[in-house]
Amino acid sequence: MSITGSVVVFIILWWLVLFIILPRNINSQHEKGDIIEGTDPGAPTNPNIVKKLVITTFITSLLFAIIFVLTYFNILNIREILS
Repeated sequence: MSITGSVVVFIILWWLVLFIILPRNINSQHEKGDIIEGTDPGAPTNPNIVKKLVITTFITSLLFAIIFVLTYFNILNIREILS
């Protein structure tokens, strides 16, 4: 896998994992009963974005390492599968 291909795979994996992680452990203002005036009642009270970004990067790094090893040792070869 080339460097460009590796970067593209990592970025796509990162976004996919981010959208899987984002809705986890969210409590809306309506659920907590503490609605701030002028905001949507469905808005999260504490989204923990930094924590979720760190978790996303860690999970993506693990998945990318697995994919990289599989392609490096030619266990996963998309070109052979498609032809």
